[in-house]
Amino acid sequence: MRVVNDMQITDIKENSVFGVIGVCGVNGNLIARILMDHGYKVQATDMVDKDNCRFGSSLNDYPNMEIYYGEMPEDFISSSDYIIMPTQLIESKSNLFNKVQELGVPILTVEDIFKLFEPAHPVICITGTNGKTTTTTLLKHLASDNGLKPCEHNLANMQGNLADIPPLQARLNGDLSILETGTFGFEGSLNRLITNCKADVGLITNITEDHLTNSHDFLNYAKVKGEFVELLKNKTLIVNSDDPTIMSLLKELNYVGNLITFGIDAKSFRKSVKQCFCGNDVEVCEFIAGVGKYNCVCGVSYSQPDYLATNINDEHDQFTLVCKDGKFDFKLKLKGLHNIYNSLGAIIVANQVLGMSFDDIKKSLLKFGGVNGRMQNIGVIGDKEIMIDYAHNPAGITTVLKELKNIYGIIVNVITTSSESGMVGDMEILNCSADYSDYIVPASYNAYLCAKEALEKGLFVDKIILPENMPTDEKQGTLGATVEQVLSGFNKSLEIDADLIICTGEAAFKYKDILIEKYDLE
Repeated sequence: MRVVNDMQITDIKENSVFGVIGVCGVNGNLIARILMDHGYKVQATDMVDKDNCRFGSSLNDYPNMEIYYGEMPEDFISSSDYIIMPTQLIESKSNLFNKVQELGVPILTVEDIFKLFEPAHPVICITGTNGKTTTTTLLKHLASDNGLKPCEHNLANMQGNLADIPPLQARLNGDLSILETGTFGFEGSLNRLITNCKADVGLITNITEDHLTNSHDFLNYAKVKGEFVELLKNKTLIVNSDDPTIMSLLKELNYVGNLITFGIDAKSFRKSVKQCFCGNDVEVCEFIAGVGKYNCVCGVSYSQPDYLATNINDEHDQFTLVCKDGKFDFKLKLKGLHNIYNSLGAIIVANQVLGMSFDDIKKSLLKFGGVNGRMQNIGVIGDKEIMIDYAHNPAGITTVLKELKNIYGIIVNVITTSSESGMVGDMEILNCSADYSDYIVPASYNAYLCAKEALEKGLFVDKIILPENMPTDEKQGTLGATVEQVLSGFNKSLEIDADLIICTGEAAFKYKDILIEKYDLE
């Protein structure tokens, strides 16, 4: 086992004392809690004071942890049997790192923690381009509502799929781990993540081209998801078989294991093309963006899944589940075909992996009101409902707006995105918005530039309404927009006669509390 001091540790004595430096950071916080959960004594420190400890609330359940805020006692290092410190202090060979080295106290890294402490309960990992967060949150709800305690990172305002959070979360106390495991598409990223999570069960929601600019990049991105598939071989893998990319990937990798498929029976709303791993293009008669019925010359083709949602009502919140165990009627508190897909994955895991009855699952589903920032109503202004949605890529925008158009009359879409694919992606988002919204107000700099270009070409002239000014002349990374830009776009949208104003994108989600406070919403 690797330790910075080049020592080998295979066993740690019960009375060992761990000194955690940087307990207010993500890794330091989680590692300190893991150690406490395993019965070890922990003393922790951080340079910030208690009032400014970002994740301090997660430490409230650990009253026996000695925490020194804004200071480090002189004997902190010498009184510790092992030290854990932030990676940057190790890599930069900081003065503190050198002092620990001089005193001969072993320094453990996050990789050492992964090896020393393995999850003591089932681990379920959920990946995909869209729907990960809702599926993960819904499954946690089903588990909790039926007497199981999922491990929670409890890091305020942090996404659960970032950096080392999922594998560290899996080592906390609980009955099971339900982990959102995303990736930025880099080779090896999912391999390391899932390996360290020690996944027993995997679920793939879909694989779409949302973050990419060409089909070659898309297949490379899909191959990264293949790392997930490889690590779930001979285990349980649950997939959306309405997605030809997923089924093509399984064929490419010769997947062997307990494969469970799910899908829906719905009308196609358009045709699109996705690339198969055989090199051919596959026409998809889409139910929602990127998934539907398909048939490739290589033999990858649509077939009825193991779990099929049929008899879907017009509001897209009721369906009949057809599976080997029979037919079961479900009703959701949420609306949308995409939420039926999300619920199918959660239902399968709850029933087949966690052993819950369909009757218990039905009751729990009716209590689930959705995820913060996903088709979230935040208030009413006049006759207009105001909604926020995190959708930040073409498939997400299409799926959300299409479902909302099924419910509302006149829709205004305030776009706050900045695509990971650059201006090509931003223009595609604009095009998707034009398909299903009546009016478009660009509220990010890139959306603003795309809207102006479209108007110059005579496109969407009856739909695009520009704010009087764009407060700054730059984009804000993938966040898309500044708070001033969001407010400028939102103010303009209020001038439009509409039934619904939907603000889409990461910036809309980030600044929703400012919108709520400024306009006295909720």
